[in-house]
Amino acid sequence: MKRNTWQREAVREALDATEGFISAQALHSTLHASGSPIGLATVYRALGDLATSGEADSLQSPDGESLYRACTTTGHHHHLICRNCGLTVEIAADEVESWAKRVAARNGFTQAAHVVDVFGLCENCTRLAAGE
Repeated sequence: MKRNTWQREAVREALDATEGFISAQALHSTLHASGSPIGLATVYRALGDLATSGEADSLQSPDGESLYRACTTTGHHHHLICRNCGLTVEIAADEVESWAKRVAARNGFTQAAHVVDVFGLCENCTRLAAGE
């Protein structure tokens, strides 16, 4: 278990205060704007540690950037993510779980794991895009 340093706690608190997913650089900017002296490398390290321990969700954006958010659900789960505003909804996806196990077994794989995050436009962003 990692030591709970003041830097890690500051990163965790900043992540908790953030809506949706955020990049390490954007979180660092937020911390810096609030007067924190925490360096960018420390933010990256703390976010990685939080993701490894299950305290943060981590995913790769469609652009390939690593994004993080405070994890609100324990256990395996998936996300619906608005690619415009970042709204995130945690979802259970039983059909995906069954499909992944079947495909892995059919191909001779065991102990298979998967990551499924669905990107789209939320209801509000869809209305805005339509000019409503």
